[in-house]
Amino acid sequence: MEPALPLPFRPLSAALTLAAALMAAAPGLAQQTAAPFVPVLGAPAPFSFELLADRAKALALAPYVPTPVEQPEVLEKIDYDAHWRIRFRPEATVMAGKTPVQFFHLGTYFRQPVKMFITTGDTAQKVTYDPGFFDMPEDSPARGLTRGAGFAGFRIMRPDLKSDWISFLGAAYFRTDGALRQYGQSARALALDTGLPTPEEFPRFTEFYIGEAEDGRVLIHALMDGPRVAGAYRMAISHVEGQGQVMEIDSRLFFRAAVERLGVAPLTSMFWYSETNRYQATDWRPEVHDTDGLMLLTGAGEQIWRPLNNPDRVVTSSFADENPRGFGLVQRDRAFASYEDDGVFYDRRPAVWVEPTHGWGKGAVQLVEIPTDDEIYDNIVAFWNPAEPPQAGSERAFGYRLHWVDQVPVGGALARTVATRYAHGGVPGQPRPADLTKVVIDFEGPAVKGLGQQDGVTPEVTAPAGVEIVNPYALPVVGTDRWRLIFDVRAPAGTDTLDLRAYLSRDGAPLTETWLGQLHPAQLHGYFR
Repeated sequence: MEPALPLPFRPLSAALTLAAALMAAAPGLAQQTAAPFVPVLGAPAPFSFELLADRAKALALAPYVPTPVEQPEVLEKIDYDAHWRIRFRPEATVMAGKTPVQFFHLGTYFRQPVKMFITTGDTAQKVTYDPGFFDMPEDSPARGLTRGAGFAGFRIMRPDLKSDWISFLGAAYFRTDGALRQYGQSARALALDTGLPTPEEFPRFTEFYIGEAEDGRVLIHALMDGPRVAGAYRMAISHVEGQGQVMEIDSRLFFRAAVERLGVAPLTSMFWYSETNRYQATDWRPEVHDTDGLMLLTGAGEQIWRPLNNPDRVVTSSFADENPRGFGLVQRDRAFASYEDDGVFYDRRPAVWVEPTHGWGKGAVQLVEIPTDDEIYDNIVAFWNPAEPPQAGSERAFGYRLHWVDQVPVGGALARTVATRYAHGGVPGQPRPADLTKVVIDFEGPAVKGLGQQDGVTPEVTAPAGVEIVNPYALPVVGTDRWRLIFDVRAPAGTDTLDLRAYLSRDGAPLTETWLGQLHPAQLHGYFR
């Protein structure tokens, strides 16, 4: 495993969403207790997105100053075990309009404090940390923190205060539980130099402003700062039970220094194995992944599916485009039997679809895949990388929607990829050539439903020069509405990485989305020998 990419360590994020036990807050007490807690809010101060963007710009004009860590000797003692024992007091929940907000406590894994504000109209009031926000054991090291120490992050609760549906915790990360109420992949504000040999940089949210928009949506503003960039974010969020969340995001970015690889709207996920690479599994469950593919809708309108890999090295794939219509990391397989996991429910993990709200120009969707041998690592990242990297003193603005859903909001009659499988090539019962890889792709959707073998369905498969496609054919899968495309691939000896393109057509028109598969022949043949 290559160590150059400090992606988030899943047990930590899981623990601190399990430390959904950490709740902190303010006015609008939900219940009365024997010892009511009255939170302290600061005096109202003028606030707007424009004012926040002006502050970000001013920050970028000065040298970067990290948020100081106060009382590090105390935070050092608030380890994993001590942290999850700190419980937020439900009766202290802060109400931002009708929105119940609770805060996460600082700890050894979250040492830099984040400032919290509640907004009403064009004013903001600061929420001051007080130990009274939390229930904690008598011997908890957290009792050594002084009033005003700050918070690690926050989450927004459902009205009954029994569960949250969105949380912000760590750097500039956030995530929701989607349409099926199960947390999975994460999003973040920005990615800097992900997948490069140099260390990745993680700018962080330093201030949050939580309120409600005039249309009733939750409205979150955030100030971001890091060594090379400062920024302001506005997020208007709708949440509908059973349908998921839509976040309309506007960002203003101001660069102190040049960035080689800028990742806009980055998504972070986990892929260990699926039906595609079941041979890599060392676990009893049939599949283990948050998402199983990258979906793209290009500026020209082509719909693409790229199944995820668990490669033997860090691999970055680029999909050049101009003004993309959308992209996302998607959990397409929703069958419980595909996972058989009734503890973490991979079948319920949200898909996240990124929809630009204005033209992003030229660039590429980039996919970074990192080797893993367990489900505890987030080893998949996808983002938009503009063609022109930002330079010192430059400014950028990006607008987009994040859809946290079970099915991406892209219509059309084209059949979609529902399974990808790789195997040793050749014919059963005959000697298997060592240099052949078999590829089997299943498609399902309105365009192929009801078609038979006599209806002129044609396989379309292309490969790089020097790569041989052997015996491609397509047929309907008996007893289903699926069509299956099968072919063997022979690549020249020493081929490191191989990108293939395939779809089904009829009378020259596509019936399916475009499948883009990436093979690593040496890795595959190592398993198939």
